[in-house]
Amino acid sequence: MALPTYASPLERIWHWTYIALCVAIFTFLIAPILVVIPLSFNAEPYFTFTAKMRSFDPEGYSLRWYDTLLTFGMARPDAPRDASWWADVWANARWINAAKNSVIIGIFSTILATVLGTLAALGLSRPEMPFRRVIMAVLISPMIVPIIITATGMFFFYSSACVDSTTTLGRLLAPVLSNNGCLANTYLGVILAHATLGIPFVIITVTATLIGFDQSLNRAAASLGANPRRVFFKVTMPLILPGVISGALFAFVTSFDEVVAVLFIAGPDQQTIPRQMWNGIREQISPAILAVATLLVVFSIALLTTVELLRRRGERLRGLTPA
Repeated sequence: MALPTYASPLERIWHWTYIALCVAIFTFLIAPILVVIPLSFNAEPYFTFTAKMRSFDPEGYSLRWYDTLLTFGMARPDAPRDASWWADVWANARWINAAKNSVIIGIFSTILATVLGTLAALGLSRPEMPFRRVIMAVLISPMIVPIIITATGMFFFYSSACVDSTTTLGRLLAPVLSNNGCLANTYLGVILAHATLGIPFVIITVTATLIGFDQSLNRAAASLGANPRRVFFKVTMPLILPGVISGALFAFVTSFDEVVAVLFIAGPDQQTIPRQMWNGIREQISPAILAVATLLVVFSIALLTTVELLRRRGERLRGLTPA
């Protein structure tokens, strides 16, 4: 934005200083991404820019590390790439299995976090709700408390939350519990842990959407004979849907990116992408990690773009911006 003609010299100096600071901060934040992306195309097994890469020689660039994401852990990586090869990829490739676990855990934890977080936000938005501030502080505490403390508490809780396998409840829950009947080292335990970490994001986004919500719309619908369920699904839900979807996306990203809780709670079968990256750094340092990081950056940009589009749509629905 151009400065007005009557701006003083001091105001002009501050204006350009402010722009320079913003550019410096943006460069500081974006520099790691700008380094990781080109390094993921390195033809050599190094984490540095080779001479061929610096000279933009095509031989210095390769997709070998993206191919490694498909072949690492396969029984026959050198076999012809036919249907059986792709079946081997789907069944045995470690990065693919980690991606499958991340998506499965992310989807179910997002559904659980979205439902519970939306219900909590709706309740906390009502003026007659007692102890709203205390309840809100408790519900968003996983977002504030250091994750190592939360993960440690979850580990001890899930290790002690066991069900006797000889009881009726134990037999019903046997497929989703560990061999000793506990939540630790199970998909259910990881899903519940990720849902706990995702609920605060849903509560915050839905609560922010409800701030601009006109409650007279609900009263008008009720006065016309609509029951509470119909009022919610026909009036409330369409207007707060952008906030609900935004919260769900944040919950999914939180689950997809979480590694500390997985290290404490998950077993060998619940390897997610962040945990596989952690294992790769400890056991076998490979630029394949950079390829995964590049794909995650692209995925995050797509999600953030979706969130921004939903935010603008929500503002248009509430009449805050012109259509």
